[in-house]
Amino acid sequence: MATDSWAQAVDEQEAAAESVNLNLRNTKDKAAQSLLNKLIRNNLVNNTNQVEVLQKDPNSPLYSVKSFEELRLPQNLIAQSQSGTGKTAAFVLAMLSHVDPNNKYPQCLCVSPTYELALQTGKVIEQMGQHYPEVKLLYAIRGNKLQRGIKPQEQIVIGTPGTMLDWCGKLKFIEPKKIKVFVLDEADVMIATQGHQDQSIRIQRMLPKNCQMLLFSATFEETVWNFAQRIVPDPNIIKLKREEETLDTIKQYYVLCNSKEEKFQALCNIYGAITIAQAMIFCHTRKTAGWLAGELSREGHQVALLSGEMQVEQRAAVIDRFRDGKEKVLVTTNVCARGIDVEQVSVVINFDLPVDKDGNPDNETYLHRIGRTGRFGKRGLAINMVDSRMSMNILNRIQEHFSKKIEKLDTDDLDEIEKIAS
Repeated sequence: MATDSWAQAVDEQEAAAESVNLNLRNTKDKAAQSLLNKLIRNNLVNNTNQVEVLQKDPNSPLYSVKSFEELRLPQNLIAQSQSGTGKTAAFVLAMLSHVDPNNKYPQCLCVSPTYELALQTGKVIEQMGQHYPEVKLLYAIRGNKLQRGIKPQEQIVIGTPGTMLDWCGKLKFIEPKKIKVFVLDEADVMIATQGHQDQSIRIQRMLPKNCQMLLFSATFEETVWNFAQRIVPDPNIIKLKREEETLDTIKQYYVLCNSKEEKFQALCNIYGAITIAQAMIFCHTRKTAGWLAGELSREGHQVALLSGEMQVEQRAAVIDRFRDGKEKVLVTTNVCARGIDVEQVSVVINFDLPVDKDGNPDNETYLHRIGRTGRFGKRGLAINMVDSRMSMNILNRIQEHFSKKIEKLDTDDLDEIEKIAS
């Protein structure tokens, strides 16, 4: 018994250290996650969530808009939705439609928080601008040095805040008063990156009063809103309503266990009783994820492992393989909790319940995790592993938060497991 307590204390200490590391890497991970989502998306998500339009003027052309495709972007705009719903396409179309190709100087600026995100967004601009060859694109990023006195002839400039500020200010490559459209992409990442807020605001203050301001963000938290109000005067707002409605299509269960070995046995019983197209299994630490992936592989499962120390391109390759069905099980830490849409995922398993750095329930992460199933209007299944009094308390608090009952499941009863899949 003492050994079990000691082992649990070690696990808790490791989990706490992982949470601290996650917190320290927060800014870097937000940018990496955003880039990852861009890399792995070949198609837009067929999202059924409702769009909520917030503005003062009922006569606005945005008053009845229900999707980004319907946007004509005639005014200042703040737009929020998850990755893959068409934000980049929306602002690229806005820039292309405002450019006068006969004028050989920058007319549209797009600011992204990192070098990699700027390059990825630039690829979208290049793809969408293929049939508009007279419109040229220039990157205001590190390593792209222009000779002093040179005036760029490209109509669209995409870059990072620091370089863009230098080009508009002290280097005078860009004449800010000639800019027609100013886009701030990934505003939530921008806010998390030290210095970018100030640089973006300084760029915006150089622009003419009639310049159209477009701000796009994957989240709509108070920090984003406060930042947006400083950048975008008198905006129209379009955002997705919160995803709580996804819980209605997902059956939720919990399994009582005493150790990670018992959790693994419960997992094997579930796989033995029901047909699972593809599953995502979430662990709290890399160590647990690595151990579980190894055990599942030894049982003959085709397993992919995804964790935070992998490079973004490596993560994208793993997810592509999983989406293509080359592996049937994806074992991951929180790095994959958001925005990964794989239609075949029928089961999500929380091998460890999500908690924040203080050990409290992370309700938002729980919602994003189980939201990986029940996508595209289908029904989904979420199973939570509970292995201590503390994790039972976490589960109860999650139930209370969402006002959704999570039923107990006995994984030793194969008939009961079969029923949950029906």
